[in-house]
Amino acid sequence: MSRSHYIIPIFVPHIGCPHNCVFCNQNTITGKKEIKDSNVQEITKKSCRNIIEEYLNTINKYGNEEKVIEVSFFGGTFTAIPLEKQIELLEVAYEYKCKEKINFIRLSTRPDYIDISELNILKKYGVDIIELGVQSLDNDVLKCSGRGHSSDVVKTASNLIKEFNITLGIQVMLGLPCDNFAKDIKTAKEVCEIKPDICRIYPSLVIKDTPMETMFKKGEYTPYSLKETIEICKIVYSMFISNDINVIRVGLQPTEDINEGAQVVTGPFHPAFRELMESSLLNEMIFKFLKDINSKEIQIIINPKNVSKLYSNKKYYFNEYNHKYYNGNIEVIQDFNVEKDEIKIKIQETCKTMSFKKFLEIKSKEGNKYLL
Repeated sequence: MSRSHYIIPIFVPHIGCPHNCVFCNQNTITGKKEIKDSNVQEITKKSCRNIIEEYLNTINKYGNEEKVIEVSFFGGTFTAIPLEKQIELLEVAYEYKCKEKINFIRLSTRPDYIDISELNILKKYGVDIIELGVQSLDNDVLKCSGRGHSSDVVKTASNLIKEFNITLGIQVMLGLPCDNFAKDIKTAKEVCEIKPDICRIYPSLVIKDTPMETMFKKGEYTPYSLKETIEICKIVYSMFISNDINVIRVGLQPTEDINEGAQVVTGPFHPAFRELMESSLLNEMIFKFLKDINSKEIQIIINPKNVSKLYSNKKYYFNEYNHKYYNGNIEVIQDFNVEKDEIKIKIQETCKTMSFKKFLEIKSKEGNKYLL
């Protein structure tokens, strides 16, 4: 039986971060109001404990099911806030971990605020997962984005985290200023060489009240289209999965602010971005196989849990790839006996089983054409 995974988010908005990256309006990304450094004491041990207790009370109402509960410090550069404040917050989470009320402690930070002394503190207080906001490993892109560090800093921080046996997460953004497909693929390739445990893939969006909004309005920056982003994301995602990296998120989570007509000025936003990408991959796999099939009557046998991906966005990719590669009559049959990562194609008396993972291994190699 799979265990339900619950996350208790503790937002530490933008305190401690001395940089102003061109894409960042932390209030919008976190959905929280900015807390100025002079008021850093507003985030207290008491408020942290209250948040954890409130979530645990709700989680425990679900009965005796198997649970994984994680306290996650999100929203800012955690390791750049004053050390006393880090310890104050970590002590609370660690207390709950020692009492076995939670299982894991996670935080996100910048790679240039990771060193041995910091990691000693984090290890002491039971931090299990550190996610680095890497965004890109191309130095030109990092410079144009106002990141304030080089790709070497990312690699050093990543290696240190792994040496401390802490789970390493890496977040990348596709389509930043000065970026292109080749640089995105180069970043993905170097991420695979780092070998993180988990990754998040975000498309670059133009958010209100950011330097990138100014760049966009001056004609100095053009974001990828949604179609372009889906295509490059498919390759990057395939590269990560093929290198046994767990991709835990693709696309920003929609919130009241992160939505079209809200704080998103322009860019490849979609509330179900990951499902769009997976739908495109799934249909590409199926219909590229069918392009050499003479029979115009076939059956697709699929696990019912994958039907939404097959038909995502009002059958957009299903119809597009069918028209492009096959253009025949298709009967879709749902069958729970089909594995979730497989599709069966029945052509007359012949049945072909297709592996999604094997297709991703093939797809991942498409990135090479951008590096030539």
